Amino acid sequence: MTARVLIVEDEILTAMELETVLTECGYEVVGIAPDSASARALVEGQRIDVALVDVNLRDGRTGVRLGAELAQVADAKVIYLTAHPLPPHERPPGVLGLLTKPSDERIVLGAMRFALSERGNPMSPPPPPALQLFH
Repeated sequence: MTARVLIVEDEILTAMELETVLTECGYEVVGIAPDSASARALVEGQRIDVALVDVNLRDGRTGVRLGAELAQVADAKVIYLTAHPLPPHERPPGVLGLLTKPSDERIVLGAMRFALSERGNPMSPPPPPALQLFH
């Protein structure tokens, strides 16, 4: 089964680059959302395996709350993509971690493989060093 990915990013060129890289590697990108309302609309009624979520979106600094919601309600593996560090109180339970932007495609793909791996399985890939795990 192909992993389904939601990209939540307000910089369209960054989002399109992510979409290209993920699609070329066999992932199904279900959509690109520039803000939290668009992301919620894209998720409604769909299975999302991984959400790559920017913290600062078109509607403000809404990515932290949206990421937590996607992890809890949609049961997606959430990775924040941001150029800014997050303080501990903005690292909600259920969110896997954070990649600092800009990140090259190897790092993003490594984070995807880790997010989709089975925890505790000795054959699972290790997290890429650039992925700051929250738990």
